[in-house]
Amino acid sequence: MKKWLKRIAVLVVCLLALSAGVGGYLWAYYNPKIDRSNGVVYGHRNGTPLTLDVIRPGDPNGLAIAFMVSGGWKSKSAGEAPAWMMAPLLRRGYTIFAVCHVSQPDSLIPEIIDDMHRAIRYIRFHADDYKIDPNKIGVTGGSAGGHLSLMLATRGAPGSQDAEDPIDRANSNVQAVAIFYPVTDLLNLGESTENPGDGGPPKSFIKGFGDAGTDMELWKEVGKECSPIYFLEPSLPPTLIYHGDADTLVPLDQSQRFQAKAKEIGKDVELVVHPGGAHGWPTMILDIERFGEWFDKHLR
Repeated sequence: MKKWLKRIAVLVVCLLALSAGVGGYLWAYYNPKIDRSNGVVYGHRNGTPLTLDVIRPGDPNGLAIAFMVSGGWKSKSAGEAPAWMMAPLLRRGYTIFAVCHVSQPDSLIPEIIDDMHRAIRYIRFHADDYKIDPNKIGVTGGSAGGHLSLMLATRGAPGSQDAEDPIDRANSNVQAVAIFYPVTDLLNLGESTENPGDGGPPKSFIKGFGDAGTDMELWKEVGKECSPIYFLEPSLPPTLIYHGDADTLVPLDQSQRFQAKAKEIGKDVELVVHPGGAHGWPTMILDIERFGEWFDKHLR
């Protein structure tokens, strides 16, 4: 009996040591050495500063990823975007720009989209300052952040060359996309729990669309303008989407139809379906490792 107790005790000690070692490794991995500048102002909306956080890795590779800090088109404040979430990208040398915006309904969703274009223009205009390649900018995010990423992917374009502010003359296009469960078609919400059943805007976000939220004729125009599926072009950058097949808020159909529509114009959108995944799942941080591989393939 004593012999067995001793063996069990040794086993327990070994397991505890192993757990401590793994825990220590994971803590170190997801807390990489970084240089962080919070609250960099890239513009203004309704008198409120628009900010982004610049998170530079210890060994930068000269490439940038814009992280759309948005869920339900609500955004965190300067300094609140978690760097550990982007650790797999930072470990690969990517400089992360965590882009915040004024949350809806204080800022309307069409305005938020415009502000994301402004953010990319700001990053590109200041590429030399941040020591990044202005022609190789990736974008990532989830849910509303995924939607905003696709709005940049489908509608990124040169700014007005007559603009007084030189930043507004820069291009807002991106060169690679890796995102989670985006809304792609606001006019056809399918089996979403947000579908009002009359073709109108998502039920919880009516105020975020201003007058268009209650004016159906105006909504048809605004809803289309805010839906990336209607602006697919052969210029679509390489796009990777992860989506759960049990998502009831943003059903998988949103990504499947976007993929199918892209295929019609000869563009391959890679869609990875997470079995049993709802609107988020515990192992998403591991999927960001795959995002890193995607950006390595299409930006390097």
